[in-house]
Parts: sequence; C-alpha cells; structure tokens
Amino acid sequence: MNARFKKNRLLAIQPSAQVAMFVVAITALTLPAAVTAQGMNHSQMDHGQMRHGPSPAPSSPSAPQAAPAGPAGAAQGAAPGGMNHSGMDPGSMSHGQMNHGAPPSPKSAPAAPASAPQSAKPGGMNHEGMDHSPMNHGATPAVAPKADASPADHGAAPAPTSAATDHSAHPAPPAGASAAPAPMDHGRMQGGRPPADARDPDAYADGAQRGSGPYSLPGVPPLHLHDQHSFASLHVERLEHASPRHGRSFTTFEGELRVGHGAHQAVLKAEGEVARGRLHEAHTELLWGYAVAPFWNTQLGLRVDGGDGPNRSWLSFGVEGTAPYNIETRATAYLGSSGRAALRLELAYDAYLTQKLVLQPRTEWQLYAKDDVERGIGKGLTSVSAGLRLRYEVTPQIAPYVGVEWQRGFGRTAELLRAGGERASHTRWVAGLSFWF
Repeated sequence: MNARFKKNRLLAIQPSAQVAMFVVAITALTLPAAVTAQGMNHSQMDHGQMRHGPSPAPSSPSAPQAAPAGPAGAAQGAAPGGMNHSGMDPGSMSHGQMNHGAPPSPKSAPAAPASAPQSAKPGGMNHEGMDHSPMNHGATPAVAPKADASPADHGAAPAPTSAATDHSAHPAPPAGASAAPAPMDHGRMQGGRPPADARDPDAYADGAQRGSGPYSLPGVPPLHLHDQHSFASLHVERLEHASPRHGRSFTTFEGELRVGHGAHQAVLKAEGEVARGRLHEAHTELLWGYAVAPFWNTQLGLRVDGGDGPNRSWLSFGVEGTAPYNIETRATAYLGSSGRAALRLELAYDAYLTQKLVLQPRTEWQLYAKDDVERGIGKGLTSVSAGLRLRYEVTPQIAPYVGVEWQRGFGRTAELLRAGGERASHTRWVAGLSFWF
C-alpha cells in the first residue's frame, strides 16, 4: 500500500520537475544575452559594412508581438532587438559603405509591434537621436524630400537630396574664378619670330665664336651646313649603243650638269643620237632650278633643237622629282614660235633586286600641238617609248647595263616616217654605261 502511494506521488511530481527544468534552461540562455546587450557600448562602432535592410519575418505565429520591458528611460532608445544606443557617438561612425536596403513590400512585411516606438524600424535599430551631419553618403541622385520625413530614417531611407549633401570638405574655388578654364593661347607656339623675352641662342657660347678658340685647328676650315656649300655634279644617265632589229645602229646619250648653292641650281641638259659619225637629233636645255619641296624642283629656261632639219627654240617650264613609290618623274612643257607647243613626260623606277643589281623600267611620251614636217614631227601624240634596263652598280657612281627598248610613232608622225622610208615602230637592244661624279 505504501509502495503504491509513493509511485503515484512520483508520477504526480514528475511533470512539475520537467517544467522547472525547462524554465531554468530558458533563463540560462536568455539572461547572458540580455546582460550582454545592456552592457554594449556602440560609441566606437564602425557601420561601414552594416546592412539596415528589413528584418526577417517571424518564424512562427507564437513569436512575441510586444517589445521586452525595460527601464522607462531606455524605452525610446532601445530597439526591438534589445540593443541600447543611448551612449553611441555618431561623430566617429563611418557610413560611407552603408547599405540602407530597400523598403519591404507592404504585402510581405510583418506588422510593426504595437508597443514599439514610432522611430523603430524593422531592421532592429533605432537611430532617432543620431546626428548625421558629418556623414558622407557620396554622390547620390537628387530625390525630393518627404514632408513628414523623420530626422534620420535608416530602415529603408531614400537617397538624400543634393541640397542635404555636405560639401564642406571640398575646397572652395578661388574668388573670381570662372566655371570653364580660360582657353590656351597657342599663337606663339606655331613658329614665326621669337618673342622679345626669348632666350638668346648664343648665351651658352660664353663669347666663343665658330672657327676660333683653343680647340680650333689651324688650316682646317670650320664645319658648315649642307646648304651653305656650293656644289657641282655631272650625271650621265645614258651613254649606250642601240642595235635595232631593222635599220642602222646608233649611239644615244643623255646627261646633265648641275651647279648650285642651297635651293638654287643652274642646270645644263643635253641628249641626242649619233649615227655614222653624224648628229641626227639633239636637244639642249639651259635651265634655272629651284627646290620648292623635298624631292621636287621646278625648272625654267630655254631649249634648242638641232640635228636633221632646221633648228628650233623653245621656252621650257617643268617640274621633276620623286613621286610616291619612288617613281622618278619629269614633266616639261614647251612653247615655240609660230604657235608651236609641246609636252614631254618621263617616268622611271629603280627596282633593287640586290644591293648592286638594279632593274629599271622607263617610259617616255611626247606630244606636239602643230605639225613640223621639216623635222618629221606630226600633230598630236608623236611617239611613245618603253624600255627595260638591268644595270650592275660596280660602285654607286659607275654602273654598266644592258636592256631592251620599244619605240613607236603615232598619227601624222608615223605617216612622215613611212614617207621617208623608215619604220613607224621598232625594237632595239641596248648596252651602255651610267655614271656620275
């Protein structure tokens, strides 16, 4: 009987013990967290990486709907999360990287607790008493402020207006400065005469003069620039023997003598054909040349034709130089008496197969504005020649060559050639020498 009573008593006491043990465990878990939250000091907290987004939805419907009770003085400063910001110093807080999140959707956000303060937000932090004047929010787009906006709403705060951004840290522009920089004057950088305050180019010479002083050698002339020297050159471009397939062979020559100083030159040109010791055709020009551009000269002067037939005199004007792709170009116009006029065009190109072996294609075109029967020249396109010569440069000054050349007369000129017993076109083999010094 006593044993049965003891057993029933133990069964009656067991549920109460289980409830007591559960309460003790909950108290042991809750009390340290509450004590830690009450003792936290946020005065030196760095909110640079803090995210103030919306708080997660409660996990179960049995979650408490009221804020935990606390002292009366901490009711407004305590957030629903149990954190006390009453001692926080906002002056040392860095919100440069703070992410304020986006406001939760009205349909998905839980209702705010009835007993929570009005300034508390779902994020769990109450910043109602914080001074955000030194906060740097960076460059934010301008947003019109709300009429009832709270002093510091960080739960889902919109971007501050441009007027609220503090630019006190930016240096102020100097007085009288304009918005746009003044345009730079490049007028004095484009050549012309140097300004009055330019440095004297001879100031560094310390009074020394060229060609004198302790380092000048006796009997050695001082150095000069290239355009300060006078020069003379003789260039024989063609001195060759031609053997045509039909007709007699002959010798052709073409060369020029140049004497000049700087950009000015005096040029003497001569070319012609000699057969059986007799001069059959000759053209001599005396020209004044002037260098107008790199690789280009203009020429003005007189031309005299000799050989078979009466002599003719011409006023000549032309240009010569190196065209793009290293094409040697020479174009000359001639004006003669009795309304005669002529045009001559020469083109040549040097293709270096090796450093010494050069292949040169060459062509020449001649046109006349009037018939000259006495010299066997007709109106229009008179003649065209095209040749190919292969030369070997023993030295840059001396080069023997061999080649082939084709020549043909056109129009009235071809008729005059046939009337004189000659062929209108012929091909000839050539061998010669080119040199200059």
